[in-house]
Amino acid sequence: MQSRKITLWLNILLIVLTACESKSGEVQIPVLYNQVGYITDGTKLALVSPDVDEVVILNDKDEVALRIVPDAALFWELSGDAVRKVNFSSLGKPGEYRMVVNSEEYPFSIADKPYTELSKAALKALYFNRSGMAIDSTHGGKWARSAGHPDTVVYIHTSAADEMRPEGTILSSPLGWYDAGDYNKYVVNSGITTYTMFRALEDFSDYYTSLKIGIPDSRDGVPDLLTETLYNFRWLITMQDPNDGGVYHKLTTKKFENMIMPKDAVRDRYVVAKTTSATLDYAALMAHASKVLKSYGEDYDPLAAEALENAIKAWEWAVLNPDVLYEQPKDIETGAYDDKHINDEWFWAASELYLATGEEQYLDSAKRFYNKPGVPGWIDVRALGVYSLLDNRELISDTAWTNLLTQDFIFLADSLVALSQTAPYGVSIHVFEWGSNAQVANEGMVKLFAHKLTNNPKYLDSALSDLDYLLGRNATGYCFVTGFGKNKVMNIHHRPSAADGVQDPVPGFLVGGPNTVILTDCPDAERSLMPAKSFVDRECSYSTNEIAINWNAPLIYLLGGVDAQLCR
Repeated sequence: MQSRKITLWLNILLIVLTACESKSGEVQIPVLYNQVGYITDGTKLALVSPDVDEVVILNDKDEVALRIVPDAALFWELSGDAVRKVNFSSLGKPGEYRMVVNSEEYPFSIADKPYTELSKAALKALYFNRSGMAIDSTHGGKWARSAGHPDTVVYIHTSAADEMRPEGTILSSPLGWYDAGDYNKYVVNSGITTYTMFRALEDFSDYYTSLKIGIPDSRDGVPDLLTETLYNFRWLITMQDPNDGGVYHKLTTKKFENMIMPKDAVRDRYVVAKTTSATLDYAALMAHASKVLKSYGEDYDPLAAEALENAIKAWEWAVLNPDVLYEQPKDIETGAYDDKHINDEWFWAASELYLATGEEQYLDSAKRFYNKPGVPGWIDVRALGVYSLLDNRELISDTAWTNLLTQDFIFLADSLVALSQTAPYGVSIHVFEWGSNAQVANEGMVKLFAHKLTNNPKYLDSALSDLDYLLGRNATGYCFVTGFGKNKVMNIHHRPSAADGVQDPVPGFLVGGPNTVILTDCPDAERSLMPAKSFVDRECSYSTNEIAINWNAPLIYLLGGVDAQLCR
């Protein structure tokens, strides 16, 4: 999987070309709602089509619990349709209900803790994507499988060769998560993913300390979130060249494997090209992890010390090699993650190294590379440095600068909240790029962190609305997390799910979601040209129906934050 940016002008062109078709040619779903459940004391919002003038909610005794007149219809240019909001937040009693719209019934539930099982599944999905480990039936159920890719024999690709490690040198680089629907492992994408997991552990520590997900290496007194995260973290450690501190961009086959099980995918694997972006992402993550691990007792002290030492070595390599950008070798066809603008990586790495060491040289670099943050993604990690700095403001003597960081971050969060409050679908997303669902989840993460800083409930409420979108209140009508919802995604672009012979996909994965970046991955599929509806539940649709670790990570954060703070 690799994110590809869609330009705004293309969205606008598609909207103009298809507006008439969308209004008259596409069937609109009458009711859009959170199919997993609503929180007893939380905001409850559904959407109905413009022809609906009344919504009746029945309880499990067929009694009328509520009658609602929907709000006025609002048109969304990105979906090509209009919807009316139905706010039933006044319904505050747990139970099973049915929403009656034009004589059709739509069941839903209200519960004190409707997301705990979903939260567990989203985290456990990463366990199912472990490289080099068999998934046994005790912990994996019907998704048990044999191990694949031990990665104890990995070759130095010509692009990564040097005098100390010439082409063909064999190294060992085991563990880690498969990046997405493929079987490769990428440092750049693992960087933001692993950081987001650590961030969830720090921001909702009490919640994750008690959350057990059923993994074989679970330990008393250690959060399963930490255990699972370290499985990927320990792989990342191996991607640094110990001779010079540089970090290889990815571990991969030359071409994507077919849709087969891990044990059958036996092509040679290579580490490819050291790059500045991978090395800086590595430095940032290692420095951050060194602080996190120290809080979990002396058993983790050696790993914390190793991580900080590796972070400093990586920074030193980057200083000597400040602009080694990734260029895809001619014989490599897998994901590139080819970021051409890396000031944000410099900022993130400098920020984390300052917080880990207290050395002013790193703070000076962070200030030099700082710019206003945006919603994070693998291609823009500036917000990750801001998260860490704002979470450790007491370590920074320059209060004027920390005030600027706070102001810029709150401006971002406020902008997102303002968009969601006026948007027809009640969400902030306004450009549908590759992995649009991860954009929604990351916007929710920004809002939850703003809530942490300010305790202002508007951020928490808006983040909950983002979760509603992912769980069914979107223009496609799908619940975008596998294994959940009434209208489930079933045919994900994920090699184990495609090849295991089990009808249901591995549960807990967030699929990429609608976008119009690529419309030809499933040539025979009917595909909307409206960005918010352009989704196909087909295995072939890698552009909309693939899964990825960096998409699940913000979902895990979002679910943990909502479950920890809003659910009783």
